[in-house]
Amino acid sequence: MADWQTLSDRVQSVAPSVTLAVDAKAKAMKAEGVDVISFGAGEPNFPTPDRIAQAASRACLDPRNHRYTPTAGLPELKQAIADKTRRDSGFDVDPDQVVVTNGGKQAVYETLQVLLNPGDEVIIPAPYWTSYPQMVILAGGRPVEVFSGAGDGYMPTVEKLEAARTPRTKAVIINVPSNPTGAVWGADLMEAVGRWALDNHIWVLSDDIYEHLTYDGARTPYIGALVPPVRDQLIMLNGVAKTYAMTGWRVGWLIAPLPVAKAAGKLQGHMTSNVADVSQRAALAALEGPMDQVETMRSAFDRRRGAIVSALAALEGVSCPVPRGAFYAFCDVSGLLGRPLGPSGSLSETSTQLSERLLDEIHVAAVPGEAFGAPGHLRFSYALSDEDLAEGMRRLSAWIAA
Repeated sequence: MADWQTLSDRVQSVAPSVTLAVDAKAKAMKAEGVDVISFGAGEPNFPTPDRIAQAASRACLDPRNHRYTPTAGLPELKQAIADKTRRDSGFDVDPDQVVVTNGGKQAVYETLQVLLNPGDEVIIPAPYWTSYPQMVILAGGRPVEVFSGAGDGYMPTVEKLEAARTPRTKAVIINVPSNPTGAVWGADLMEAVGRWALDNHIWVLSDDIYEHLTYDGARTPYIGALVPPVRDQLIMLNGVAKTYAMTGWRVGWLIAPLPVAKAAGKLQGHMTSNVADVSQRAALAALEGPMDQVETMRSAFDRRRGAIVSALAALEGVSCPVPRGAFYAFCDVSGLLGRPLGPSGSLSETSTQLSERLLDEIHVAAVPGEAFGAPGHLRFSYALSDEDLAEGMRRLSAWIAA
């Protein structure tokens, strides 16, 4: 590019998605014939349930679905989302509070664009989903990380959040169950955070995308049910991707106080307009149908959770708390850093270098902790087949022991 062909400071200020970069490299290697075992992307290996795909197939042949829908979503889908919220979250929302987005990621992005002015601060408990801080930066805000380690169950305390609060604090982001740690907050902590936000006039962004993926009797606590007054400053973020194995359909949503929802709809009207009509029909079928196949997938994830945690815990230099939600094992691998490993006996000084070596040397893809505000860790997704999981863990064990 010539000197005058500059890019915006805005886009230059953010880092690329590490999770997508790892996944892209793994897929490129697979395309070249390399036998890669990918623990990278948070994508269920199951097909979308047949009844949902069949509903989409029928929708494709219906001329009603060949046109634009309202920007904020099909009225039927918005009603189904409101009904689902009553069923799962335990309180009523008006369909007009719902904005259907192109995946859950767009819901987070639009919310931050609507709420933040330059210099506003957003508290983000770490380890966090890799895109949260970058989206805050793109909205002109400043991410404020509050780290909690394995000894704390990867969960913050109200005291830590309060210590990070300043007069510029505009919002806090909650992701329960958590990506990348699988942590599930207790109701007491969720209620305490809700009352803290209420007392300090802080917006709460609650990312509930993994709400149905919990184990060992854990249940997702909903802040809007536990602290009803906080609903006036609560934005709920969700989608069909993880629960229904619909990552490629790109349907998410936000639920917000009416002025925020209207502002998000206005923004979306100038960005992408509506989500694809057929995808919305598929999401409608997902939300209105039974949950039996969701439970089948959850049970499979639970089985794989046990297998991967056992395999990782057996590795010298690796510590892996048992996740109670989502489909990730988040491991402390600091014991592997600065230590000769593999047939070459070379050293990795960071978890990023370690993840690069694993992909290059044994063709196992995992995401480094730097992407989540937690250096010295690796995230392994167990949303892959039982056979691939076992083979990936075998390769990792042999490589460490070599």
